[in-house]
Amino acid sequence: MQRQFRLRRSADFDNLRAHGKTWRHPFLTMAVTPNGLAHNRYGYITSHRLGGAVVRNRVRRVLREIVRLSGSSLKNGNDILFIARNEIVDQPYGKVKDLLEGLFKRADLWQSSGAAEKED
Repeated sequence: MQRQFRLRRSADFDNLRAHGKTWRHPFLTMAVTPNGLAHNRYGYITSHRLGGAVVRNRVRRVLREIVRLSGSSLKNGNDILFIARNEIVDQPYGKVKDLLEGLFKRADLWQSSGAAEKED
């Protein structure tokens, strides 16, 4: 993921936690706040409670790949933070993908296919 699309500063994470709207699922918590930019920025939190480095990195890779593939279907101009929970560790890719798409729709971040085609 390119640097401009990542949340890196502590202030960005603090802003999301303080002012962002959250959606919870047993596998994942997602926080969203407008960023005033023409693109989305994403952050991923995987704590040591998930497991060792291999497990945490796998969870981040799966989440990043789903976001990469879904990026063109999402509305722009938001900071989005994903906080992984223990239950996500042994879940298959397809289940996590369905979960994220459901969270995007609940958060009204998902564009209909017609709207996405009109922007291109």
